[in-house]
Amino acid sequence: MHKRLRGPERRASILHEAAGLFADKGFHGISIDDIASAVGVSPAALYRYFPSKEALYEAVLDALACTREDYIDTVLAGESDFAAVLRSLVRVFARGMAEQPDLLKMELHSLLDGHSAAEVFFEHRWKTLTDYIEFSLTELQREERVGPLDARLSALMFQGMVREVLIVKCLPAHDRFAEQPLEALVDGLVDLFLRAVGYADQ
Repeated sequence: MHKRLRGPERRASILHEAAGLFADKGFHGISIDDIASAVGVSPAALYRYFPSKEALYEAVLDALACTREDYIDTVLAGESDFAAVLRSLVRVFARGMAEQPDLLKMELHSLLDGHSAAEVFFEHRWKTLTDYIEFSLTELQREERVGPLDARLSALMFQGMVREVLIVKCLPAHDRFAEQPLEALVDGLVDLFLRAVGYADQ
């Protein structure tokens, strides 16, 4: 028998259960009835907190976003050269995503679900990182400190590499890289990328 919860506690319980279900099955893979059953309330009771499945999904994204990493602090707190900032940014991003595996699962589902709110959310989540890479590579090209390349495409490719590391490291039941901490894999990825673009430190 489910414990009777107060309003804020019940809302938090709904968000928690919904996050797990959306992560496992995607937006289109579950119904309000499924979520209500997992929480232990009727669909009518759930609708008192969220007017639709779309509203609940967006609330889950908002709740998970409360743990978002502060890129500005990362940039201001450390060294200013491209390699050091990139390494710090990716470490912070990867650590934040690893602490919220449901968010990573929801991102992967969103690529297939085509849910507009999710697409905007995850595009924005990556945007700070990819914009920094694109802008920096463009500037470094002018200074002849990287080889000839397409800065936007390079940023997109790096995003895909980071996502793949997160998928391999954070999602499988049997981690193929169990002997390597996430940060070590991230550092190796950054080193590989810097060599690929021909980065020359000052």
